[in-house]
Amino acid sequence: MSSGTRIVICGGGAIGAAIAYFTSRRGGRSTVIERHAVAGAASGKSGGFLALDWCGGSPLDRLARRSFELHAELSAELGDWGYRRLTTYGGYAAEDDTSRGARGLKMPLEKRPWLADGVTITSQLGSPETTALVEPRAFTTGLMHAAQAHGAVLQHGTVVDLLRTPSGAVRGVALAGGEIVEGDAVVIAMGPWSILAARWLPLPAVLGYKGHSLVFETGGIIPAEALFLEYREANGEILTPELFPRADGTTWVCAISTIGPLPLDPNDVAADEGAHARLEALCRNISPALAAAPIKARQACFRPVTEDGLPVIGAVPGIGGAYVATGHSVWGMLNAPATGEAMGDLIIDGAARRVDLAPFAPGRLPPLDPARLRGASG
Repeated sequence: MSSGTRIVICGGGAIGAAIAYFTSRRGGRSTVIERHAVAGAASGKSGGFLALDWCGGSPLDRLARRSFELHAELSAELGDWGYRRLTTYGGYAAEDDTSRGARGLKMPLEKRPWLADGVTITSQLGSPETTALVEPRAFTTGLMHAAQAHGAVLQHGTVVDLLRTPSGAVRGVALAGGEIVEGDAVVIAMGPWSILAARWLPLPAVLGYKGHSLVFETGGIIPAEALFLEYREANGEILTPELFPRADGTTWVCAISTIGPLPLDPNDVAADEGAHARLEALCRNISPALAAAPIKARQACFRPVTEDGLPVIGAVPGIGGAYVATGHSVWGMLNAPATGEAMGDLIIDGAARRVDLAPFAPGRLPPLDPARLRGASG
């Protein structure tokens, strides 16, 4: 294909927005189909944490390093979406405070004044050179606006089928309202809802893993210090809270993830009973700054995961013009820019230039049996 290629992108999350931006910047005629809202699911509710080298030794390493580089470049070029460099720490705490000082094999680092006495910091996990943060909704919507400035089109609608040529290649999509959107390439980038496209394409299973988070109004009390803890509740259960102070004066915290049914409509995603209360109690226990701060948002969202933990990025085997980019799990916000860049190269040039997509090939996993989706509607 070439510049001028008509590209239909199904999904207006961070991955879809990044693909729209990089394809439109190269002259592709990109249309994003979004049935809910841009950044309406995990791309608007995630932590937005970025790490340069935390995927070292895995197939994700080059994708992550390129994306970390692109995040800095895009923030400088396109506007303010809360990009912030961070120092990142690791440690532990317990609800009943009985394990303080007893488990640490490393000497505790200096006390962080915004944390409770029962929190022990044992290591520095990242520096401002290797860890950073974006506000995910601002990033996703900002990248979509940048794509539109290059000619991309955002269209609201629900994809209900793919259009095919006589040879079986994809030539566009059909929407629930009867509209037809033609394209030379169709990209499935609907996060965990990409599983619905297995009705039309031989795609591997993409599952949803629900995460719960709170956003606190902390002002400038918490410095640019991210935190990863091991936290033992009074009943002995271990949680792994993550805390990210944002440039806008809010602080995002998560700790509770569960497996549950994925609703067809992102609007219907609901928190598990008691999950936010449990998370709030944890937050009040580990930080007086959080204990005094009002809660701005209580959130729940599904992130997309695959059987082997790697994303599926590339051409759908055996179907001309069909592509997929999903399954990024906890690294979706980090890896969106390099995924968008690689997909733009793949669609327009026939191969990605900066990242080897072979480890993420959709054909590496068995396709989902469409019978498992019988009765579902997109």
